[in-house]
Amino acid sequence: MTSPDDLSRLQSVMSQTVKAHWKAFLFEGILLAVLGVAALILPPLASLAIAIFLGWMFLISGIGGLIVTYWARATPGFWWSLLSAALAVLTGALLLARPIQAVLTLTIVLGAYFLAEGVATIMYALGHRREPGSRWSWLLISGLLDIAISFMVITGLPSSAEWAIGVLVGINLLFGGASLIGMALAARNSNT
Repeated sequence: MTSPDDLSRLQSVMSQTVKAHWKAFLFEGILLAVLGVAALILPPLASLAIAIFLGWMFLISGIGGLIVTYWARATPGFWWSLLSAALAVLTGALLLARPIQAVLTLTIVLGAYFLAEGVATIMYALGHRREPGSRWSWLLISGLLDIAISFMVITGLPSSAEWAIGVLVGINLLFGGASLIGMALAARNSNT
């Protein structure tokens, strides 16, 4: 169990680390924001790049999994581990062999994810609506927005595959970069 003293000590150490390395956080924030803007300007290219990146991630992790599974072939669950690694290699190879089709498939998965996430968030919000001070309405709005995004992506197929992944990743990168920039500048100003 974490005590309040441990928590305040951890917060202090984290704050000192951010202060000491604020330039690195600023650089990372700027880089993420620039990549986010680029993805928003060229969403089809960003979507294709993401499909290729995921293909390499699956392929490399699958090959690594095969190697580790071979070394640990005497352990329980060997065949399940082998199957998992082989599926990762196959998925990576398919994503890399047909990246444009992969963008369409990933867009369908993304639409399904937003639909499921929206429904789950709405149910969570409704489950907490009677709790005092729960701010459940914000969760409800978030869930409705997730469903609206899902509707736009799914009903716009196949043309939404061109822009959906690139735009959503671009927005994520832009906001993530902006928050890192804000954190770095706040740490720099508290340094003086």
